[in-house]
Amino acid sequence: MATNEATAERPLTREQAAEYLGMSPVTLACWAARGYGPAYCRSGNTRGRVWYRTRDLDAWLEQRSVNPARATR
Repeated sequence: MATNEATAERPLTREQAAEYLGMSPVTLACWAARGYGPAYCRSGNTRGRVWYRTRDLDAWLEQRSVNPARATR
């Protein structure tokens, strides 16, 4: 199935984002509460639904890429 840009930018729930990153939704929630982790959006007020954009998840992962040839020992 081909993916178009609109489908690729569909908002992900915290559970879907956690699966995308290979971690627990609880970890994402804890990180968000501490001001860490990938960028997320909140609909409505401070108790509104949280969702993630795949481009933000990809950017967050890219920022944490380690090049073993450059890693200090």
